[in-house]
Formats: sequence, structure tokens, C-alpha cells
Amino acid sequence: MSSRIKFVAACCALIAVFTAGVVMGQNKFGQPKSVLHIITVKWKADSTAEQQQKAIEGVKMMAAKIPGVTNVYLRTVKVQPGDYNNVIVMEFKDEAAFAAYADHPAHRDWEKLYIPIRGESRTHDVSN
Repeated sequence: MSSRIKFVAACCALIAVFTAGVVMGQNKFGQPKSVLHIITVKWKADSTAEQQQKAIEGVKMMAAKIPGVTNVYLRTVKVQPGDYNNVIVMEFKDEAAFAAYADHPAHRDWEKLYIPIRGESRTHDVSN
């Protein structure tokens, strides 16, 4: 094989390796059709830590009873605005599951724990 052919073959191999590295190094992400229900909460000043924990733990019990809830996120890492205390996130399979959640008896039962101690809250519902 001539040196020119070897050179071209080596260049093609290097280009292939470089291209594969670029493609493999790209971050993979999805755009699921699930719905994220995000609640930021500021508890009432007179609510106790025990009441707050019951409301947060109650999210897990509620989620177990409502079809279409796929995940819950209950450990607050950071919350804005800074005077808010907790973030509660529930992930629903789709918009139909999210719509059914609003009037579900388990949701109404959970509200009995949550609403009396909620000072303020902000809700965001996000999907693709």
C-alpha cells in the first residue's frame, strides 16, 4: 500500500474516532410527557415541626393511593423565595392522571393535614 493511501486511511480513522468521541460525549436528555406538580410552601408561624413533617410524609401516603403518580420528591435542597420552607414535587404519568388528582379522595384527606398549617404556597405545573 502506498504511503499516500496509508496517510488517507490514517486521517479517516482519526476523523472517525474524533466524531465518535463528540457524539458519545453529548449529553442525552428526554422530554417526557409526564406532569411535574411543584409546590413551594411557607408554613404558618404557629405550626409545629411535627405537623409539618406529617404533612410532608402524608404526600407519600396520598401518592400511594392515586393512580398515575409516578414519583414524589420531598427533600428540599434549595427553595426560593428564601423565606419559604419546603418544596413538594409530585410527578404524574400524564395530564389525565394530574387532572384526576385534584378531586381524588386521598388528595382531599391530605389537604386536612396541609391546609391548616400552610401560610403561603406557590404552585407550578410543568410538562412537555
